[in-house]
Formats: sequence, structure tokens, C-alpha cells
Amino acid sequence: MNRHTLRAALAAWFAASGMLAGCGGDDAPPVPPAVAADQVPTSAVASDTALEAFAIAQAPGETAEPLKLDLVSTFPASETEEPIAVN
Repeated sequence: MNRHTLRAALAAWFAASGMLAGCGGDDAPPVPPAVAADQVPTSAVASDTALEAFAIAQAPGETAEPLKLDLVSTFPASETEEPIAVN
């Protein structure tokens, strides 16, 4: 290879590398980190209905450890929503 061909090949390689480096990623929102199985997630206390759905989805048992509330600062409260019916 002569010097001119080598420079052209290197220039093409760097251009292709630069174009590929600019590609990638997407505009999807980041995935939130997974919550440990012994934690109440913050999404569960977004509303009364979300908290009810989370509580219903929990498997009943007497030997399980209690859930931790480290991620929860306050529970939902509303002055305008109707109370959740208890069956």
C-alpha cells in the first residue's frame, strides 16, 4: 500500500467510527431500579387505589417478614375521595 491509500483508508475508518459512535441509545425513559422484595415501593403509595392493589397482591402468610417502609415517606390521604369499601 502506498502512503496515499493508507491515509484514505485510515480517514474512512475514523469517519465510520465517528458516525457509529454517534449512534445508539434511544429516547425511552430510564427503567427504575428494582425494589427489594421486602420493601414497599413508592409506586404503591401514589394513591389509595394503588395502595389497595399492592396490598391485595401480597401473598398471605404468617411466616413472612414484615415489609420495610424505607422508601415510603407518607401514605396517601384524601379529603375528597370516598373510603375504600371493605368486604
